[in-house]
Amino acid sequence: MPSFKRLNILTGWLVFAVALFTYASTVERTASFWDCGEFIACSFKLQVPHPPGAPFFLLLGRIFSMFSFGDVLSVAYWVNMGSVLASAFTIAFLFWTITMLAQKLLSSRDAGHRDADRSGSEYSTADTLLVIGTGAVGALAYTFSDTFWFSAVEAEVYGMSSFFTAIVVWAAFKWERIEDEAAANRWLILIAYLTGLSIGVHLLNLVTLPALALIYYFKKYPKPTFWGGATAFGVGLVVLGIINSGIIPGLPGMAFFVERFFVNTLGLPFNSGMTFFVVLFLSAVVYAIIWSVRRKQAILNTSLLALAFVLIGYASYMQVLVRADFNPPINENNPDDALNFLSYLRREQYGSRSLLYGPVFTARPIDQKQGAPVWKKEGSRYVVFDHQPEYIYAPGDEMLFPRVYSSQQNHPQLYRQMLGLAEGQKPTMGDNLKFLFSHQLGHMWWRYLMWNFAGRESDEEGAGYLLPWSSDAGAPDLLKNNKARDNFYMLPFLLGLCGIVFQYSRRRRDFLIAGLLFLFTGIALQIFLNSPPSEPRERDYIYVGSFYFFAIWLGLGVMAIAEGLRTFLKSDTTRNGLVVGLGLLMPVMMGAKSWDNHNRDNRYQSVDFAKNLLNSCAPNAILFTGGDNDTFPLWYVQEVEGFRRDVRVCNLSLLGTEWYIQQMKRKTYESDALPISLEMDQFNKGKNDIVPFYEVPGVKNGIDLKQYINLIKTASPAIQVPLTNGDMTSVLPSSVLFLPIDKAAVDRANFVPASLKPLMRDTLQWTIGKKDLYKPDLIMLDMIATNNWQRPIYFSSTLASENYLSLKNYMQLEGYAYRLMPVAVPGATDGYVNSNIMYTNMTKKTFWREFDNPDVYYDETYKGPPVVSARIAFFRLADQFIRESKPAKAKEVLDYSLRVIPDKSIPYDQISSNYVRFYFGVGDTKRALEIADTMATRADQNLTYNKSGKGRFGSPDADLYVLQTIVEACKEAKQTAAASKYDAIFQKHVNAFG
Repeated sequence: MPSFKRLNILTGWLVFAVALFTYASTVERTASFWDCGEFIACSFKLQVPHPPGAPFFLLLGRIFSMFSFGDVLSVAYWVNMGSVLASAFTIAFLFWTITMLAQKLLSSRDAGHRDADRSGSEYSTADTLLVIGTGAVGALAYTFSDTFWFSAVEAEVYGMSSFFTAIVVWAAFKWERIEDEAAANRWLILIAYLTGLSIGVHLLNLVTLPALALIYYFKKYPKPTFWGGATAFGVGLVVLGIINSGIIPGLPGMAFFVERFFVNTLGLPFNSGMTFFVVLFLSAVVYAIIWSVRRKQAILNTSLLALAFVLIGYASYMQVLVRADFNPPINENNPDDALNFLSYLRREQYGSRSLLYGPVFTARPIDQKQGAPVWKKEGSRYVVFDHQPEYIYAPGDEMLFPRVYSSQQNHPQLYRQMLGLAEGQKPTMGDNLKFLFSHQLGHMWWRYLMWNFAGRESDEEGAGYLLPWSSDAGAPDLLKNNKARDNFYMLPFLLGLCGIVFQYSRRRRDFLIAGLLFLFTGIALQIFLNSPPSEPRERDYIYVGSFYFFAIWLGLGVMAIAEGLRTFLKSDTTRNGLVVGLGLLMPVMMGAKSWDNHNRDNRYQSVDFAKNLLNSCAPNAILFTGGDNDTFPLWYVQEVEGFRRDVRVCNLSLLGTEWYIQQMKRKTYESDALPISLEMDQFNKGKNDIVPFYEVPGVKNGIDLKQYINLIKTASPAIQVPLTNGDMTSVLPSSVLFLPIDKAAVDRANFVPASLKPLMRDTLQWTIGKKDLYKPDLIMLDMIATNNWQRPIYFSSTLASENYLSLKNYMQLEGYAYRLMPVAVPGATDGYVNSNIMYTNMTKKTFWREFDNPDVYYDETYKGPPVVSARIAFFRLADQFIRESKPAKAKEVLDYSLRVIPDKSIPYDQISSNYVRFYFGVGDTKRALEIADTMATRADQNLTYNKSGKGRFGSPDADLYVLQTIVEACKEAKQTAAASKYDAIFQKHVNAFG
């Protein structure tokens, strides 16, 4: 039999090969939703993504993109393959980490009658089989775990971040085994370098440092004490703080302090202080290293070298400064100087959350004071142009350890709903802790842990986990057939518990290290992130590190069971072989069950959705979009595939930042600069962030929008009121706005249909409402006023209602987007459908690759914007053709929509219920009743299941709406029998769900 060492290496490469094959076979072929489109576009051209960036990830992504050899359509695939390779290496290092820990457990078992530190070459066949099998089961189980598999097959940072976590932890345990001091110190320096590199991917790797400090302590001090361990752990926390606060933002902060002194005091040019600081700091580090060598200070020398190698790894951030200076199209925060680079690293764009003491969601500021100064360049100096506000709250509105803090969006309503609080009732510390344990630790961490090691209920937002006795009895067909419904019968979880108990009983030091790693990458991370009551999507990927360390225990559980059976099966080889063989069946089961809902083959709709949205716009258009999924796929198709670069995508979630507004004022590709008249002083950081509504009696009848923008530009006293701190702020003096229409410009543009020209007035007048304007609203209004109908302005149909500025009745739906028009159609409160343009856009200019393929997996994200936008567009177009007495055209549209988005691949949704009425209206009763029967049956199943208390699936409100819509459609079509049948189902459930 080969030696243990050789077999250990070969098996590690074997599990690497299994993982590589798995991830390469299921990898996303193009840019998936969320951040992937942005990361692929930024990797391809080395641009600057959202802060704090991932420069090392982008550099590696750029290398992988070169394997496309000029084929832009395969760039995304190759960047995704970077995550595949990194994730496969993660599995290999996980295997070798588990086998090292397993060897230590064997040493503990044999300590009484053998050399506790015997080498692997002395292992018997049984022990070799057990150690190798332990590592293989743990590594392969993690290979097929839900969260890690999801991250491994797309161009997100979490696969590569997991690789750095894996290799650093492996290197730390490897260092522990090396007796030669000089050789061991080289491993410490390697760990420091890997830690520095990991900063350029994601900061998750840093949270392992306190636990790694204990590995160092336990090796250096064979007789550890409680206080010694606590001190070592504290030192690890200090090192974490030094890197996270002292190096990452701290060094640029110090550099900017020196820069201000050189520029403002010494009168030297910009960047002279930065250059001086960098040279001085690096010279000091080099000198200190040389001094430590001369003085033969080994510990100091190793520490300084470790610092130097952290800095070398961290130097990947130079890419951010260099590329930002070239003003690429994607240049978030524009970190091309000390000011912006510091803001970029501090993630100031995202604000902050109180962790130890702060306000609760019911708190309202009663005053504010000046906080940290906000600097800008002015002439040849740095000057303070504003201060960050620090809000003061009334006594009782703040508490220790605030968990219920967010007053954004619908969060207050959700807090009250979760905690049973009445309107206006303040939360207590008991409510605060209830939210911590029930939502933050229960829903946002424990549920995700169980997804991976017990089984997932479905891929619906908020889906729970499955228990061994969870069955499909009584479950709706859609739930039973949901590809993400995978029951692992808690076998991986229970095996992990066995590993926890076994390691605790045999090697408490290692258990403490593994436990702290598990805690810091899971529970502690959740406490630090302080999750609000709702998130844009499931956040399980954040805690992938804690799942990694649970997989270590899962592997050790194999050894625990083998040792537990020692009394019953005396033959070591037979016992270990049996346990390992049975243990390997578990990852096989996980892989077989999970393959269909992780296989992303033939999935293109994220990109096709982006193309369909862009093709809804006329040439040279301005397109307002919302968050990540509205924007990042569009960035990808424009930047990588070169598709519709004449359309300027304007992301409203970024339009409140001064750097993004400045970028929108520049020409990019075929798109000219956007018509923004406001200058930097009117939209700089802190300026006009909120323009409060303050009705002025003299302008009750409305204010001219162009005049209002000019008043904002000049900071006119006519629209300003004083704040409590003495400053002045511009206000919105009227809820009514009007804009004179330049009919000559409209005629030249020739975009108003002849049928609508009689409705055109001299003025576009609308009620925007008695509400505050936020900076994106102000910039949008500026563009509308300045554009003078020269460029088409579109609003994505995926935007929230408040983003349309109450202008919907002046909009024309042309596909996935609304076009702003100088004419309002009476009664068209949700926009007017231009059937000619929209028919061409929806049937001639759209892409539907593989959307009709039932074997392709589409999760809830793909059933969101791509499907909802398409079905609403087809619904509106068919409805318009029926209104225009064109039933043949309406039927053509309906049939086309069901052909490209059939129920067999994308099940009917709430919008589809309206097709019943339409098919009745065009004379296709058979198709109408088929859809009605399918949807009513599913709604009945869903409602019955939700009412039974066995679980939750779908939305009762949506299902009741479907039934009600079908009943009304059948009644209108005089289908009495069908109406009675479906009304009986509706009445059966309506009382139960209100």
